[in-house]
Amino acid sequence: MKSKSSYNQQQKKSKLNKSKSKPASEDSISNSSEPREEIDLTYGRHAVLAALKSDRQINRLWVTDSLLGHGQFYPLIKEAKANGTIIDEVDSRRLSQLTQGANHQGIAAQVAPYVYWDLTDLIERAKQTPEPVIVIADGIEDPHNLGAIIRTSEALGVQGLIIPQRRAAGVTSTVMKVAAGALENMAIARVVNLNQAIIKLKDAGFWIYGTTTDTDNLLHQTNFSGAVGLVVGSEGSGLSQLTEKNCDQLVAIPLRGKTPSLNASVAAAIALYEVFRQRQ
Repeated sequence: MKSKSSYNQQQKKSKLNKSKSKPASEDSISNSSEPREEIDLTYGRHAVLAALKSDRQINRLWVTDSLLGHGQFYPLIKEAKANGTIIDEVDSRRLSQLTQGANHQGIAAQVAPYVYWDLTDLIERAKQTPEPVIVIADGIEDPHNLGAIIRTSEALGVQGLIIPQRRAAGVTSTVMKVAAGALENMAIARVVNLNQAIIKLKDAGFWIYGTTTDTDNLLHQTNFSGAVGLVVGSEGSGLSQLTEKNCDQLVAIPLRGKTPSLNASVAAAIALYEVFRQRQ
Protein backbone atom coordinates (compact mmCIF):
# COMPACT_ATOMS: atom_id res chain seq x y z
CA MET A 1 0.00 0.00 0.00
CA LYS A 2 1.41 3.38 -0.98
CA SER A 3 1.89 5.99 1.71
CA LYS A 4 0.14 9.37 1.47
CA SER A 5 3.47 11.12 0.74
CA SER A 6 4.23 8.67 -2.07
CA TYR A 7 0.78 9.25 -3.56
CA ASN A 8 1.21 13.06 -3.36
CA GLN A 9 4.62 12.83 -5.02
CA GLN A 10 3.17 10.71 -7.83
CA GLN A 11 0.35 13.24 -8.30
CA LYS A 12 2.86 16.10 -8.57
CA LYS A 13 4.94 14.22 -11.12
CA SER A 14 1.89 13.36 -13.19
CA LYS A 15 0.94 17.05 -13.37
CA LEU A 16 4.38 18.00 -14.62
CA ASN A 17 4.41 15.12 -17.10
CA LYS A 18 0.85 15.31 -18.39
CA SER A 19 2.00 16.67 -21.77
CA LYS A 20 4.58 13.95 -22.32
CA SER A 21 2.74 12.45 -25.27
CA LYS A 22 2.91 15.70 -27.25
CA PRO A 23 5.45 16.23 -30.00
CA ALA A 24 8.89 17.26 -28.73
CA SER A 25 8.58 20.73 -30.23
CA GLU A 26 5.49 21.40 -28.10
CA ASP A 27 6.52 19.66 -24.92
CA SER A 28 8.51 21.15 -22.08
CA ILE A 29 9.44 17.69 -20.76
CA SER A 30 11.35 15.54 -23.20
CA ASN A 31 13.89 12.76 -23.20
CA SER A 32 14.36 12.66 -26.96
CA SER A 33 16.24 15.89 -27.57
CA GLU A 34 19.68 15.45 -26.05
CA PRO A 35 21.89 18.46 -25.22
CA ARG A 36 25.40 18.93 -26.43
CA GLU A 37 27.87 17.39 -24.04
CA GLU A 38 30.03 20.53 -23.83
CA ILE A 39 27.33 22.90 -22.53
CA ASP A 40 28.07 24.80 -19.34
CA LEU A 41 25.95 23.39 -16.52
CA THR A 42 25.11 24.31 -12.96
CA TYR A 43 24.51 21.22 -10.83
CA GLY A 44 23.94 20.16 -7.24
CA ARG A 45 20.89 20.84 -5.09
CA HIS A 46 22.08 24.05 -3.41
CA ALA A 47 23.34 25.68 -6.59
CA VAL A 48 20.29 24.80 -8.70
CA LEU A 49 17.85 25.64 -5.91
CA ALA A 50 19.40 29.09 -5.61
CA ALA A 51 19.16 29.55 -9.39
CA LEU A 52 15.50 28.50 -9.36
CA LYS A 53 14.74 31.03 -6.62
CA SER A 54 16.57 33.84 -8.41
CA ASP A 55 15.58 35.98 -11.38
CA ARG A 56 18.04 34.17 -13.65
CA GLN A 57 16.62 32.56 -16.77
CA ILE A 58 17.01 28.77 -16.74
CA ASN A 59 17.02 27.41 -20.27
CA ARG A 60 16.87 23.72 -19.40
CA LEU A 61 16.65 21.52 -16.35
CA TRP A 62 17.61 17.84 -15.99
CA VAL A 63 16.19 16.16 -12.90
CA THR A 64 15.85 12.59 -11.62
CA ASP A 65 12.51 10.94 -11.02
CA SER A 66 13.02 10.94 -7.24
CA LEU A 67 13.77 14.66 -7.06
CA LEU A 68 11.11 15.83 -9.53
CA GLY A 69 8.30 15.63 -6.99
CA HIS A 70 10.37 16.76 -4.01
CA GLY A 71 8.45 19.25 -1.88
CA GLN A 72 11.15 21.92 -1.99
CA PHE A 73 11.78 21.62 -5.73
CA TYR A 74 8.37 20.82 -7.16
CA PRO A 75 6.76 24.31 -7.01
CA LEU A 76 9.93 25.95 -8.33
CA ILE A 77 10.26 23.46 -11.19
CA LYS A 78 6.59 23.97 -12.02
CA GLU A 79 7.11 27.75 -12.10
CA ALA A 80 10.25 27.38 -14.22
CA LYS A 81 8.30 25.23 -16.71
CA ALA A 82 5.60 27.90 -16.91
CA ASN A 83 8.33 30.44 -17.68
CA GLY A 84 9.60 28.40 -20.61
CA THR A 85 12.26 26.16 -19.09
CA ILE A 86 12.58 22.76 -20.73
CA ILE A 87 12.29 20.07 -18.04
CA ASP A 88 13.97 16.74 -18.79
CA GLU A 89 13.31 13.79 -16.50
CA VAL A 90 16.43 11.64 -16.67
CA ASP A 91 18.16 8.93 -14.67
CA SER A 92 21.22 9.42 -12.52
CA ARG A 93 23.49 7.85 -15.14
CA ARG A 94 22.49 10.45 -17.73
CA LEU A 95 23.17 13.24 -15.24
CA SER A 96 26.58 11.76 -14.56
CA GLN A 97 27.28 11.88 -18.29
CA LEU A 98 26.16 15.51 -18.54
CA THR A 99 28.22 16.61 -15.53
CA GLN A 100 31.21 14.42 -16.42
CA GLY A 101 30.92 12.34 -13.29
CA ALA A 102 30.49 15.23 -10.86
CA ASN A 103 28.37 15.08 -7.70
CA HIS A 104 25.15 16.30 -9.34
CA GLN A 105 22.81 15.23 -6.49
CA GLY A 106 20.05 14.44 -8.95
CA ILE A 107 19.69 17.76 -10.72
CA ALA A 108 21.46 20.01 -13.25
CA ALA A 109 20.50 23.20 -15.06
CA GLN A 110 21.60 25.23 -18.04
CA VAL A 111 21.39 28.75 -16.65
CA ALA A 112 21.57 31.91 -18.73
CA PRO A 113 24.96 33.67 -18.47
CA TYR A 114 25.51 35.76 -15.35
CA VAL A 115 24.72 39.43 -15.93
CA TYR A 116 27.49 41.50 -14.33
CA TRP A 117 26.75 44.70 -12.49
CA ASP A 118 27.81 48.09 -13.72
CA LEU A 119 30.58 49.32 -11.42
CA THR A 120 28.86 52.63 -10.66
CA ASP A 121 25.63 50.82 -9.74
CA LEU A 122 27.52 48.36 -7.55
CA ILE A 123 29.23 51.19 -5.64
CA GLU A 124 25.98 53.12 -5.21
CA ARG A 125 24.24 50.00 -3.93
CA ALA A 126 27.10 49.25 -1.52
CA LYS A 127 27.06 52.77 -0.08
CA GLN A 128 23.48 52.29 1.03
CA THR A 129 24.95 50.08 3.77
CA PRO A 130 26.82 51.72 6.68
CA GLU A 131 30.52 50.84 6.48
CA PRO A 132 30.28 48.79 3.26
CA VAL A 133 32.87 46.24 2.19
CA ILE A 134 33.78 45.47 -1.41
CA VAL A 135 36.25 42.74 -2.39
CA ILE A 136 38.58 43.29 -5.35
CA ALA A 137 39.98 40.07 -6.84
CA ASP A 138 43.27 40.83 -8.59
CA GLY A 139 43.72 38.11 -11.22
CA ILE A 140 42.12 35.10 -9.55
CA GLU A 141 42.36 32.47 -12.30
CA ASP A 142 41.10 29.37 -10.51
CA PRO A 143 37.26 29.23 -10.67
CA HIS A 144 37.24 27.18 -7.45
CA ASN A 145 39.02 29.99 -5.64
CA LEU A 146 36.67 32.60 -7.11
CA GLY A 147 33.63 30.55 -6.12
CA ALA A 148 34.96 30.13 -2.59
CA ILE A 149 35.63 33.88 -2.30
CA ILE A 150 32.07 34.61 -3.44
CA ARG A 151 30.66 32.14 -0.92
CA THR A 152 32.67 33.57 1.98
CA SER A 153 31.97 37.17 0.94
CA GLU A 154 28.21 36.67 0.81
CA ALA A 155 28.16 34.71 4.07
CA LEU A 156 29.98 37.48 5.93
CA GLY A 157 27.92 40.31 4.45
CA VAL A 158 30.15 41.81 1.75
CA GLN A 159 28.30 44.27 -0.51
CA GLY A 160 30.04 43.46 -3.79
CA LEU A 161 32.93 41.93 -5.70
CA ILE A 162 35.02 43.38 -8.53
CA ILE A 163 36.94 41.17 -10.97
CA PRO A 164 38.99 42.02 -14.08
CA GLN A 165 38.01 40.91 -17.58
CA ARG A 166 41.48 39.72 -18.60
CA ARG A 167 43.70 37.02 -17.06
CA ALA A 168 41.09 36.11 -14.48
CA ALA A 169 38.22 33.68 -14.01
CA GLY A 170 34.73 34.87 -14.78
CA VAL A 171 31.45 33.51 -13.47
CA THR A 172 31.14 29.97 -14.85
CA SER A 173 29.17 26.89 -13.81
CA THR A 174 32.15 25.78 -11.70
CA VAL A 175 32.10 29.11 -9.87
CA MET A 176 28.34 28.76 -9.35
CA LYS A 177 28.75 25.25 -7.97
CA VAL A 178 31.52 26.19 -5.53
CA ALA A 179 29.64 29.33 -4.44
CA ALA A 180 26.77 27.01 -3.42
CA GLY A 181 24.00 29.54 -4.12
CA ALA A 182 25.79 32.61 -2.79
CA LEU A 183 26.21 33.98 -6.32
CA GLU A 184 22.52 34.77 -6.58
CA ASN A 185 22.85 37.23 -3.66
CA MET A 186 26.19 38.80 -4.60
CA ALA A 187 26.70 41.83 -6.85
CA ILE A 188 29.70 41.30 -9.14
CA ALA A 189 31.20 43.84 -11.53
CA ARG A 190 33.66 42.80 -14.25
CA VAL A 191 35.87 45.68 -15.33
CA VAL A 192 38.35 46.32 -18.12
CA ASN A 193 40.83 48.16 -15.89
CA LEU A 194 41.01 47.00 -12.28
CA ASN A 195 43.16 49.91 -11.14
CA GLN A 196 40.77 52.46 -12.60
CA ALA A 197 38.05 50.69 -10.62
CA ILE A 198 40.15 51.01 -7.45
CA ILE A 199 40.56 54.74 -8.09
CA LYS A 200 36.80 55.02 -8.54
CA LEU A 201 36.29 53.27 -5.19
CA LYS A 202 38.68 55.74 -3.56
CA ASP A 203 36.75 58.65 -5.03
CA ALA A 204 33.61 57.14 -3.50
CA GLY A 205 35.20 57.14 -0.04
CA PHE A 206 36.55 53.61 0.20
CA TRP A 207 39.89 52.93 1.89
CA ILE A 208 41.75 50.26 -0.06
CA TYR A 209 43.59 47.47 1.78
CA GLY A 210 45.79 45.01 -0.10
CA THR A 211 46.64 41.58 1.28
CA THR A 212 50.30 40.63 0.94
CA THR A 213 53.14 38.91 2.75
CA ASP A 214 55.56 41.81 2.15
CA THR A 215 54.56 44.17 4.97
CA ASP A 216 54.91 44.51 8.72
CA ASN A 217 51.31 45.77 9.08
CA LEU A 218 49.50 42.79 10.56
CA LEU A 219 45.86 42.07 9.83
CA HIS A 220 44.64 41.92 13.44
CA GLN A 221 46.41 45.21 14.28
CA THR A 222 44.72 47.13 11.46
CA ASN A 223 41.65 49.31 11.98
CA PHE A 224 39.04 48.39 9.35
CA SER A 225 36.45 51.05 10.15
CA GLY A 226 34.59 52.94 7.43
CA ALA A 227 34.08 51.89 3.81
CA VAL A 228 36.56 49.11 2.99
CA GLY A 229 37.90 47.83 -0.31
CA LEU A 230 39.83 44.59 0.23
CA VAL A 231 42.16 43.50 -2.56
CA VAL A 232 43.07 39.81 -2.80
CA GLY A 233 45.97 38.85 -5.06
CA SER A 234 46.27 36.02 -7.54
CA GLU A 235 47.19 32.47 -6.59
CA GLY A 236 50.73 32.62 -7.93
CA SER A 237 52.08 36.15 -7.90
CA GLY A 238 49.83 37.93 -5.42
CA LEU A 239 49.05 41.59 -6.04
CA SER A 240 50.28 43.13 -9.25
CA GLN A 241 52.79 45.95 -8.84
CA LEU A 242 50.39 48.67 -9.97
CA THR A 243 47.53 47.36 -7.86
CA GLU A 244 49.78 47.26 -4.81
CA LYS A 245 50.83 50.83 -5.50
CA ASN A 246 47.19 51.94 -5.65
CA CYS A 247 46.35 50.42 -2.26
CA ASP A 248 46.09 52.84 0.67
CA GLN A 249 47.48 50.25 3.06
CA LEU A 250 48.98 46.77 2.81
CA VAL A 251 48.18 44.15 5.44
CA ALA A 252 49.62 40.72 6.14
CA ILE A 253 48.19 37.63 7.81
CA PRO A 254 50.73 36.51 10.42
CA LEU A 255 52.00 33.00 9.65
CA ARG A 256 53.91 30.87 12.13
CA GLY A 257 54.69 27.75 10.13
CA LYS A 258 57.09 27.12 7.25
CA THR A 259 54.44 27.61 4.56
CA PRO A 260 55.15 31.08 3.10
CA SER A 261 51.65 31.93 1.86
CA LEU A 262 48.01 30.90 1.84
CA ASN A 263 45.54 29.91 -0.86
CA ALA A 264 43.84 33.04 -2.24
CA SER A 265 40.37 32.09 -1.06
CA VAL A 266 41.65 31.14 2.40
CA ALA A 267 43.49 34.45 2.73
CA ALA A 268 40.34 36.30 1.65
CA ALA A 269 38.25 34.42 4.22
CA ILE A 270 40.66 35.19 7.08
CA ALA A 271 40.92 38.87 6.12
CA LEU A 272 37.16 39.28 5.74
CA TYR A 273 36.52 37.58 9.06
CA GLU A 274 38.82 40.09 10.78
CA VAL A 275 37.07 43.01 9.07
CA PHE A 276 33.65 41.88 10.28
CA ARG A 277 34.92 40.70 13.68
CA GLN A 278 35.93 44.26 14.46
CA ARG A 279 32.39 45.44 13.73
CA GLN A 280 30.64 43.14 16.19
